[in-house]
Amino acid sequence: MIGVGHVARNAHLPGWAARPDVSLVAAADARPEGRPAFEAAFPGARWFDSPEELLAEGAPDFVDICTPPALHAPVASAALRAGCHVLCEKPLGISPDELAPLADLARRGERALVTVHNWAHAAALERITRLVCEGKLGKLRRVSWETLRTQPAAAAGAGNWRGDPALSGGGILVDHGWHAFYVLARWLPGWPTALSARLETRRHTALPLEDTAEVRLDWGGADARIFLTWAADRRGNRVEIEGEKGRLVLDGGRVELFEDSRPAAVAWDFPSIAEGSHHPEWFAGVIEDFLVEVRDSGARGRNLEEALLCASLLFRARESSLRGGERRTVEAAR
Repeated sequence: MIGVGHVARNAHLPGWAARPDVSLVAAADARPEGRPAFEAAFPGARWFDSPEELLAEGAPDFVDICTPPALHAPVASAALRAGCHVLCEKPLGISPDELAPLADLARRGERALVTVHNWAHAAALERITRLVCEGKLGKLRRVSWETLRTQPAAAAGAGNWRGDPALSGGGILVDHGWHAFYVLARWLPGWPTALSARLETRRHTALPLEDTAEVRLDWGGADARIFLTWAADRRGNRVEIEGEKGRLVLDGGRVELFEDSRPAAVAWDFPSIAEGSHHPEWFAGVIEDFLVEVRDSGARGRNLEEALLCASLLFRARESSLRGGERRTVEAAR
């Protein structure tokens, strides 16, 4: 494990500790705060002050990268060069120039490179994915995704790296837009063809990055709208999906299916996806996805394709906002 901050301690460590087939043998972090929790979960494991020291001792089977985003690509690159499989917190990279070399390293080295797409494993979103894939709505026409927060999530150490663009790579578009992109990719066919975006700061004016983002996409014949903010007066998540045969609504943790062929809605209640920020209950699915790609070369690359899409949309959205919301084409990343 490289980086043992809040997310690592509260989501990753419990997830790995629950796997009898996996053992974490070492961790690296210049900050000592996470050491007691790591050593309690994995007694006898070694502690290093840097990723370089850890990898120099001999490459483990895989590394789990939980550093601030600016370090994701360089640490992942070092780990892949050392022959490790890589699980990495999102975003996989913060610069358009970082992704293609990483993907090339993973493919040439025949190693899994997997980003933590944990929101896809929220019970409410898993149910929506199943209903969409079963064709309950038919061809999708419109998707709306809304994430409301009152402030950035906490981070370990002094200050909060989410408020520093040099470490975070951006504001709420990076922090929550990446999640929206990969979940929508599981509902909508193919790649989006175009988008427009506006990033702005509405409340947290002391932060040198956006606290609000709106992205509109043309995707698989559907109109998709993503609205994200750290400037709301409450926490919330709402999703609406319209198709040719009905519609779905998610509000917090309640999923309602309105089919044209039924007189009344069918509803399911799940834990709210708006509560908490570490989501340890979602990490078991992330681990399983990762180990499938590690063990099965035929399955390898599925998550990487999603990550490349997320990065492409992220960078295009920034370009659009800098040009006053100008419509930008989206090309498939490879």
